Amino acid sequence: MALALDALRHGWPVRVDGGDVLLPAETGFGDGIAAPRMLISAARALTLKLANQREAAVPEAPVLIRSAEPFGLDTARGVADPALDLQTPMKGPFAAEPIADPQAARTAMELARLAGILPAFLVSPTVADDVQDVGTADLAEWQDTRHLRIASRAHLPVEAAENAQIVAFRALDDLREHVALVIGTQNGDRPPLVRLHSECLTGDILGSLKCDCGPQLHAALRAMAAEAAQGGWGVLLYLRQEGRGIGLVNKLRAYSLQDLGFDTVDANNRLGLPTEARDFPVAARMLDLLGVRAIRLMTNNPAKVTALEDVGVAVIERVPHRLPPNPHNERYLDTKRDRTGHLL
Repeated sequence: MALALDALRHGWPVRVDGGDVLLPAETGFGDGIAAPRMLISAARALTLKLANQREAAVPEAPVLIRSAEPFGLDTARGVADPALDLQTPMKGPFAAEPIADPQAARTAMELARLAGILPAFLVSPTVADDVQDVGTADLAEWQDTRHLRIASRAHLPVEAAENAQIVAFRALDDLREHVALVIGTQNGDRPPLVRLHSECLTGDILGSLKCDCGPQLHAALRAMAAEAAQGGWGVLLYLRQEGRGIGLVNKLRAYSLQDLGFDTVDANNRLGLPTEARDFPVAARMLDLLGVRAIRLMTNNPAKVTALEDVGVAVIERVPHRLPPNPHNERYLDTKRDRTGHLL
């Protein structure tokens, strides 16, 4: 898996489950490369008005398209990247072809997301050497949270609480290192106040006003410190899944589309990416390794409660985590409320 993700980032071809050779449209390189077909995500197909060409029985299935002329890299990038839509407004006409192995196609889309690139591939391009083989089973094994282990612990006094411990988690072949910050004295008889916080470089570090991530992070730490002062404790899970799981570069691409008037949901979908791609089973595994069986969860998102309960975490209380908007994130918060079910 690690080799496959590295190959995609470097623009090298992969082959999933022994099927066709796939060259990433965004990062692929070479002179004279062409391919008869492209594989794109369902969300990107909708943007390109190809909804009628998706498999009706599998509405979220990727779409395999053929054009009158072979796809070169420039043409493929015009299909894959919404930033090029104005430069290449006339796309197609395309004809859809049946996908021989839908599961392998979905695996390819997931590999692209994990690699942080646009989910689009040239299929059977005119390159065949140095192909990295990967299987759907490899992806499932890589995503199995049983591989996650506690790698290190240390005392870490922070601004909100001097009595805090940081715990680092690592899994085989996964370069993402998640951490937990335990505030107060762990008490197995008292469910902790827990916040699942997905990494947000722009909000957490740079103080971006486009989202509410930074203020939520610091408010959660203060709430946990207050809990600890009353004899309780708290756990902040800091998850390395930038942009709700689409990666930093794709998040910034979505920001550019938002500047053109698209909301956060439509921006992600125009990129061919899901609205929500975070890995909540990882959070459940982290809690399990910490010996936490029941929690009070700080969130405005009922879907997060459901996701954790579905993987065995007992959420005994949802604690609202609302903060005032600013002029730059009002629309973002409205979208969270109106389109993704947040209770704001």
